[in-house]
Amino acid sequence: MENENYLVATIKPWNIKVFNEVIKHYKGKWHLITEPAEITVDKIKSISPKYIFFPHWSSIVPREILDIATCVCFHETDLPYGRGGSPLQNLITHGHKETFVSALKMSEELDAGPIYLKKPLSLEGLAEEIFIRTANIVAEMIKTIVTENPKPKEQVGKSTLFQRRKPSQSKIPTEKNTLIDIFDHIRMLDAESYPKAFLESDGFRYEISRPALKTGEILADVRITKIEGDRND
Repeated sequence: MENENYLVATIKPWNIKVFNEVIKHYKGKWHLITEPAEITVDKIKSISPKYIFFPHWSSIVPREILDIATCVCFHETDLPYGRGGSPLQNLITHGHKETFVSALKMSEELDAGPIYLKKPLSLEGLAEEIFIRTANIVAEMIKTIVTENPKPKEQVGKSTLFQRRKPSQSKIPTEKNTLIDIFDHIRMLDAESYPKAFLESDGFRYEISRPALKTGEILADVRITKIEGDRND
């Protein structure tokens, strides 16, 4: 009998929502893991999935897990371009307006596995809007993989590597000298659990979110907090 057990491992609310609303209703028996600590050999063996899908997963998956089942992750670049961390933010920083979501078989080398399929993705909007759009595209890709069982193909072309961004890089750089550059910096960080764009001045931090680019101005929400260590009260 064909194995129809499938597992989705994700930590982000937009992916969890799409799993509950869409993916778990696909043919087969679907399981969800939302904590990295749950990815254990015993747990995976008890489920015995044909595929493990890792949408928006940032933890290292151990080699012994890769050996148990076919593991598939999703990367927001046209691989092999843009392997590595913070793909969405790096793409926007480099001026990209569109990209692809690549579904690839996971290997020990980061984002280097063979590709199952790719789908186009617009980079318009706030980061969370892009992530929600990505989650729905990933759901379509998962359906294609489990119904058609495509054979993944090795990546072709010169690889480039993105570096994972640090929270300190959320500070709006002084060299950003156009409203569009500042708008892009704010929007690419505007998602739940991401360090918001910020400025600091005279002991205060100004976290900026929900930007709207207007003619000659940016309208946004600002959260003002006292910087720790600079409290005088």
